[in-house]
Amino acid sequence: MRVGSAIKTRFPMFALTALAACLVILSGCSQKEQPATSAPEKALPPIKIAVAGAHSGDLASYGIPTVRAAELVVQQRNGKCGINGRQIALIVEDDVCKPEIAANSATKVVGEGANAVLGHICSGATKAAMGIYKESSLVAISPSATNPALTQSGEYPNFFRTIASDDAQARLEVEFALGKLGLKKIAVLHDKGDYGKGLAEFVKGFIEGDDRGEVVFYEGITPGAVDYSAVVNKIKQSEAEAVIYGGYHPEASKIVSLMRNRAMETIFISDDGVKDDTFIKVAGAQAEGVYATGPVDTTQNPIAIEAIEAHKKKYGEDPGAFYLNAYAAALALVNAFEKSCSTKYDDIVRALQTEWVATPLGIIKFDARGDAIGVGFAMYQVQNGKYVEVK
Repeated sequence: MRVGSAIKTRFPMFALTALAACLVILSGCSQKEQPATSAPEKALPPIKIAVAGAHSGDLASYGIPTVRAAELVVQQRNGKCGINGRQIALIVEDDVCKPEIAANSATKVVGEGANAVLGHICSGATKAAMGIYKESSLVAISPSATNPALTQSGEYPNFFRTIASDDAQARLEVEFALGKLGLKKIAVLHDKGDYGKGLAEFVKGFIEGDDRGEVVFYEGITPGAVDYSAVVNKIKQSEAEAVIYGGYHPEASKIVSLMRNRAMETIFISDDGVKDDTFIKVAGAQAEGVYATGPVDTTQNPIAIEAIEAHKKKYGEDPGAFYLNAYAAALALVNAFEKSCSTKYDDIVRALQTEWVATPLGIIKFDARGDAIGVGFAMYQVQNGKYVEVK
């Protein structure tokens, strides 16, 4: 059953329900004059939300949209008296999508007294940080970390995400290649990271369990390498009809460019790590025809439209990858703080799992594992220099 249809009649009720347990007089918002002789009321401490991810380096195009989403949600909410009378403060930490730096960032976030985390962005960095957050009873919501084990292993009960996991993404890629395109010989590549390798292993397993196709080549590449000629030669020798790649756009752009420069017509299919305008900018005309999975297009959602317009107004450009997922995560955190009237770990977790919230992705809440109910993937193709959803 689709989430939207399941709760359509219930949403207005909970949206209009007064927060009886939280009724307080918000002096900062009441605009009432205080007697000249009365002492000024002490301001309530802010609720601190950390925003952790790649804000510099090759993968900054993934992390910066999350910072901007958080800034816009917080700006709007603080303008409406914050959360139950408390303002929201952001703690921004750059992990460059590197696990070793992410662990240091997580330690800083805990030390600065964060009440929750929006992030991290890359799966490997997220995994490196989650143990630290778990020990500190700190909830984290990622807009983009898709490694299945983050929710399915049960190891991180404090982890939530507003994007579907890689097994769903891999299954879509395989079904598209074997079913929609009718291909049989598939080469599978990955970048040896938690995200890319994890996705590739699912792809390989799904193909091997399907008599419509076969894996003719499987290999990991080294991220940041100057030249991928050797692996491109192996793809050509394997006579693969398509490559399914698990990883990020810097390596994908190099591989695709090499393939096209050698007149290889091998279809290239990848993931949401490649569904980024930066891939198109780097690969240029050679990006044409590339397929990549990404979050389902919800740009017609009224909240999504408002969020995108707010981004354009403040930053003067269209938002980047995972912006709407990050915006949804920020709204989910704000909603959890507000509905629970608390910053305690157990209360926040309970609110995330029980309280529906309207977001750019639809009306969502989280299941017991931490995955967002009602969120999925779609297939996109680069057409005339833009990613277009393939219906």
